[in-house]
Amino acid sequence: MSPAWTLRTGRLRLIPVAWTDLADLTALKADPRVFAVMLGGVRGPVQTAEELAEDIRFWAARGYGIWTIRDAATGAFQGLTGLMERPDGRGVALRFALWPEARGRGLAREAAGAALMFGHEQAGLPRIVAVARADNIASRTVLGGIGMTAAGGFLREGVEMVVYESTRAPRQVMRGAATPDTARWPPGRS
Repeated sequence: MSPAWTLRTGRLRLIPVAWTDLADLTALKADPRVFAVMLGGVRGPVQTAEELAEDIRFWAARGYGIWTIRDAATGAFQGLTGLMERPDGRGVALRFALWPEARGRGLAREAAGAALMFGHEQAGLPRIVAVARADNIASRTVLGGIGMTAAGGFLREGVEMVVYESTRAPRQVMRGAATPDTARWPPGRS
């Protein structure tokens, strides 16, 4: 993994997933408080390992993917965020999931905002989507707070889903020119 793929915000380090994260990811994805409302639901250890292998391959192929969210001071695992192709063809999607104990402090907004900024500025993605349950006000607040706008919806298993998007004019990405490890979210703050 390229060191340029590691991001730092005011309170967090976002590190591309690796095999050393398997235990943390297995615990997070098995917790119904976190993954019961996620696409695909709660995962077991085998499915989590398979997804981790795919996430690592995705990083190598695309230069973006899923990060672990870690406390910058302690290294404690807080959750995950990142960018992945949606299986329904809606495009590259921003995802985030944090431990319930990490919620309510703006960490999801900080991490998701950094991932969104990386997607546009470093990966050169002109359009990034996110999908949230209509009744998931916390996630919808995060998405709106980082500048994504509601752009449609659909039903998934009888549940109303809202599609958000963020668009930026395409630009040439100069690999190696930026230093994501020093990027700050939100912009203008240190």
